[in-house]
Amino acid sequence: MFYKRNQIEEAISRTNGELRSEPSKELRIRLKRLLDLDRKLKRNTRSADPAKANYAFYSADAPGKGVEVLFSEYEAFALMLGFLLLDHRWPQRFVLDTMRGIRPDLEQEHRRILRLNPESLFDKEEVRRATQSGNVDAGNADPAFLLIVSDRRTGDRSSGGPYARIFQDNLSAFKFQLEKAGRSCTWLELVTPAWTLRNHLVNSIPRSRGRTG
Repeated sequence: MFYKRNQIEEAISRTNGELRSEPSKELRIRLKRLLDLDRKLKRNTRSADPAKANYAFYSADAPGKGVEVLFSEYEAFALMLGFLLLDHRWPQRFVLDTMRGIRPDLEQEHRRILRLNPESLFDKEEVRRATQSGNVDAGNADPAFLLIVSDRRTGDRSSGGPYARIFQDNLSAFKFQLEKAGRSCTWLELVTPAWTLRNHLVNSIPRSRGRTG
C-alpha cells in the first residue's frame, strides 16, 4: 500500500497527538526539510555502506516532472521517527544519516511488528501481565525500541560518535545501556507508534497535489 504526502503528514500529525484538523506548520516544515535533504544527498546503490546506498524516506530516485511521489508504509514510519528524533534535538543531518544507515534493519523490524496480532498486543490484561514481568508500560504487550546511543562521556571513540541500535525488549536495552558508565541513550518505542500510524494512514484521504503545499 502506498500513500500520498498529505496522507503521511496527516497520519504523523495525529500519531504525534496534534488535535487540529490540519497538520501544524512546524510539523510540515520539519518533514519537508528531511525529505528535501534525503533527495539532495542522493544515493549510490553500489555502495556497501547502507547510509550511502539507501534513501531514508523514498523507494526510488526522483521521477520526472508531473509524476507524484508515493510513500510506502515503512517510509511513513521512518519519516515519523525522523521527526521524533528532531524533537529530541538531534541534528537534521545526523537524523538523515541514521535513518539511512539503519533502514535495512529497521524495515525488517517494522515488518515484524506489523505481523504481530493487534488484539493480544493491545489487550489491557496482556499489557498488564507484560508490565508485571518486567516490561516498561509502553501501551502494548511486546514493546520494541530504537536507541540512539552516545558513549562520548566515557572517552570511548571506537563508535565514531552516536549510533542507532534496535532492541526487541526493554530488558536487553537496559542491560546494553548500563554496560558502560556514562552511556547516554535516546529511547523511542516502536510498536505502539507503528500500529497507531497504520490506523491513521488507512483512514486518511488522498488529496490533489495542490493542497499538500
